[in-house]
Amino acid sequence: MSNQTVTDEKTLVGGWTPYGPVTAEDRAIFDEALNGFVGVHYTPESVSTQVVSGTNYRFKCNASVPPSEVVWEAIVEIHQPLPGQGKPHIISITRI
Repeated sequence: MSNQTVTDEKTLVGGWTPYGPVTAEDRAIFDEALNGFVGVHYTPESVSTQVVSGTNYRFKCNASVPPSEVVWEAIVEIHQPLPGQGKPHIISITRI
C-alpha cells in the first residue's frame, strides 16, 4: 500500500476554478475591460475563471482612489465573449 496522497482538483462544468496567479493573457483581458474606467484604480492580485458562452473572470483586486493611501479589496467580474462576439466588459465590481 502506498503512502502517497492523490489529490484530484476537478472543476465542474460551468464551475469556477480556484483563484490563482494572473497571467499575461488574464491581465490583457482585465486591462481591455477597464480601458477608460476612471475613479478607482484596481490592481488584480489573483483570478478565477468560469467557462460559459465565452469566459467569466473574477479578479481579486486591491483598490484605491489616488492620491489616497487607503486600500481595500474588491472583486472585479468581467465577461469575455466568444471570439468575434465582442470585447471583454465589466459585469460587476464588489467591495469585499
